[in-house]
Amino acid sequence: MASHIVGYPRMGPKRELKFALESFWDGKSSAEDLQKVSADLRSSIWKQMSDAGIKHIPSNTFSYYDQVLDTTALLGAVPARYGWNGGEIGFDTYFSMARGNASVPAMEMTKWFDTNYHFIVPELGPDVKFSYASHKAVDEYKEAKALGVDTVPVLVGPVSYLLLSKPAKGVEKNFPLLSLLGKILPIYKEVISELKSAGASWIQFDEPTLVMDLDSHKLKAFTEAYSELESSLSGLNVLIETYFADIPAEAYTTLTSLKGVTAFGFDLVRGSKTLDLIKGKFPKGKYLFAGVVDGRNIWANDLAASLGTLKALEGIVGKDKLVVSTSCSLLHTAVDLINETKLDKEIKSWLAFAAQKVVEVNALAKALAGHKDEAFFSANAAALASRKSSPRVTNEAVQKAAAALKGSDHRRATNVSARLDAQQKKLNLPILPTTTIGSFPQTIELRRVRREYKAKKISEDEYVKAIKEEINKVVKLQEELDIDVLVHGEPERNDMVEYFGEQLSGFAFTVNGWVQSYGSRCVKPPIIYGDVSRPNPMTVFWSSAAQSMTARPMKGMLTGPVTILNWSFVRNDQPRHETCYQIALAIKDEVEDLEKAAINVIQIDEAALREGLPLRKSEQSFYLDWAVHSFRITNCGVKDTTQIHTHMCYSNFNDIIHSIIDMDADVITIENSRSDEKLLSVFREGVKYGAGIGPGVYDIHSPRIPSTEEIADRINKMLAVLETNILWVNPDCGLKTRKYAEVKPALKNMVAAAKLLRTQLASAK
Repeated sequence: MASHIVGYPRMGPKRELKFALESFWDGKSSAEDLQKVSADLRSSIWKQMSDAGIKHIPSNTFSYYDQVLDTTALLGAVPARYGWNGGEIGFDTYFSMARGNASVPAMEMTKWFDTNYHFIVPELGPDVKFSYASHKAVDEYKEAKALGVDTVPVLVGPVSYLLLSKPAKGVEKNFPLLSLLGKILPIYKEVISELKSAGASWIQFDEPTLVMDLDSHKLKAFTEAYSELESSLSGLNVLIETYFADIPAEAYTTLTSLKGVTAFGFDLVRGSKTLDLIKGKFPKGKYLFAGVVDGRNIWANDLAASLGTLKALEGIVGKDKLVVSTSCSLLHTAVDLINETKLDKEIKSWLAFAAQKVVEVNALAKALAGHKDEAFFSANAAALASRKSSPRVTNEAVQKAAAALKGSDHRRATNVSARLDAQQKKLNLPILPTTTIGSFPQTIELRRVRREYKAKKISEDEYVKAIKEEINKVVKLQEELDIDVLVHGEPERNDMVEYFGEQLSGFAFTVNGWVQSYGSRCVKPPIIYGDVSRPNPMTVFWSSAAQSMTARPMKGMLTGPVTILNWSFVRNDQPRHETCYQIALAIKDEVEDLEKAAINVIQIDEAALREGLPLRKSEQSFYLDWAVHSFRITNCGVKDTTQIHTHMCYSNFNDIIHSIIDMDADVITIENSRSDEKLLSVFREGVKYGAGIGPGVYDIHSPRIPSTEEIADRINKMLAVLETNILWVNPDCGLKTRKYAEVKPALKNMVAAAKLLRTQLASAK
């Protein structure tokens, strides 16, 4: 019985790629150094899967930034502003597209479907001259083959690539991106031809957009694309992989009818209804790659249940045509549980990271072939039973409090207009008030202090003293820059979700459970294993200390319940919304304690609210109802004079703007600059927004420093569609990933732009 892995984490068990990338970007190491680290990681991954007995091992899933940008490079679809003159795309052009450079901004970055992973959005139009400009897919296949590993090269499918793209600046917004299919397929043919010549016997096309609500025109594009590729693909086994949700019935019919395709991969964890489609009709003689091992969470697989599912499928597709697989790429999980030496032993027994999931896939394949490892299956059953019966999972008081939420929509008593008036009387802010999103640069010294405190190398008094000094430095800098509403810079926090999870019950933490978010950025999601509550105040001490250092308003900084949920590995033994309500009650306690401590502005970040939106429209309203309700629970009890902010970043918000309004925050700061201000189009189209709003005026994920004039121009675009009295001026996101040498001039220019506009508005009266 064959086994398959859709994709694997790239960063390495100790984030080796992250450090190699950052060293290269900082000019401390060469391209050759970066390439060597990368080659060592790939070799290790391929060997690990080969040693585990996996038959279908992926290649070309490694990336220096993301797989969609890799496809843009493959197709030579480089926007003109990067000055690329043809030939093989090198690091300079590649990383300029991803991160920008001193003279031009980066391309837009957005979330990969409903995950916390990001991709660089291709910018396309009728004049793009496509060419075969990156041989990475073929090179990596050859690299693996030279090591004795025959892999399945993975490409982002041509239709999904176009559907995930956007019209370039200056191109009509309704430009039909699928009209470019005929221009990119010749390049796919070149790649396929080279892979065949190199000896590939399988090829995998990832077409995840098939799980979306696609109209017949878009579905027809899949038929056209693979019909055109059919002769090129002759002699290869061709796998089309889908993931993240159920595939709709019409898309399933289209997919399973594609010419030249040998195999179909489905997510049977998040797409359980797809089983009914398979049972109803599956094409004779084709392979089914059954994604029964969860690629997006870290809980050990229920091997007995999965084996039952696989046996039922075996009866439909045939023993020799069933392949055991992961539900999606393991990119979305942590790398290896073996590195977690400090994790509670009982909780650890409930988990499986990427390395363990590879073993699970192979164990299921062997069991299906009649070689069941009874000891492995027994240990798995014992771990599942332990988790189900463990008293640490359940807290009756929390469940009772969450159940009592029913029957109220938890809205503040006064409308937002009246609240803003009351807040302005108290805060006395100028028009176009300036602020930042929360974090300031995390310096090497600051990281050292936190690390030494955690390792008990310095005392609590020494730690508090060092953090207060850092806060004071950040406060003084903001005052010097003349920012209106300050933040304390979050020096005590390595990660916004991890920080809160460490202080909430029901959470567990890893040492090396890193997951890539984008580029070199990694996050370490907490593990929610039980009912959630707040034993003690979490931020009041630091916020109060920061407020005591200035007469200006100081924001209390919290992470919202939906973001904590979506950026954690969430328990799978109860509905997600029930866990979210528990977190909301914990954050509500913190909000009310901050208010009692005279913190008059409280930001409750919901950066990941849009990210969790289900991919299918039929499931979206239920999610938005409980997600927005969870946010309102956190602040429904505060006074009118307490100003509640929220923040959202790097997603397409236009389709959920009414839910954002329904959150009833006093002020929302929201990503805008990197997406060519497409957020503003909502307001141009007539949506009325009465609360305060701060669309980001510059992109913090690029080292580029915007000029005062550039920022003023952005603000003017905002003023064309938003009322002056509700507009805030702020960056796109927190500043923790930047250096002070970038932050200081950028914020200086931002404040100068706000003052310039204030002067112009005053003189125009």
